Amino acid sequence: MQIDVEHVARLARLGLTPEEKALFAKQLAAILDFADNLKKLDTDNVLPTSHAIPMKNVLREDRVVPFQNIEDIIANAPEAEAGMFKVPRIVE
Repeated sequence: MQIDVEHVARLARLGLTPEEKALFAKQLAAILDFADNLKKLDTDNVLPTSHAIPMKNVLREDRVVPFQNIEDIIANAPEAEAGMFKVPRIVE
C-alpha cells in the first residue's frame, strides 16, 4: 500500500513526509476494504442504473422560433455589424 501511495504522490508531484505516506496508506487500505465489502452484496435482482432516482428530461423542446425585433437583441451587444453580434477574431 505504501508503494501505491508513493506512486500516486510522484504522479501528482506531491512531496509527502513519511508520516503522511503512512497515514494515506492506512486510509487507502480502509477504502479498499470497504470496496471489498460491497462485493459481498447480492445484486442479482438489482437492475443496472445510471441514477439512484428516476430521472426525466426537463428541457424544453428544441425548436426554431422567429424573432420579429432584431434591434432589441442587437441593442444589448457591445458591438454589432450588419444586424449581428461582432466578436473578436479568435482563429489565427
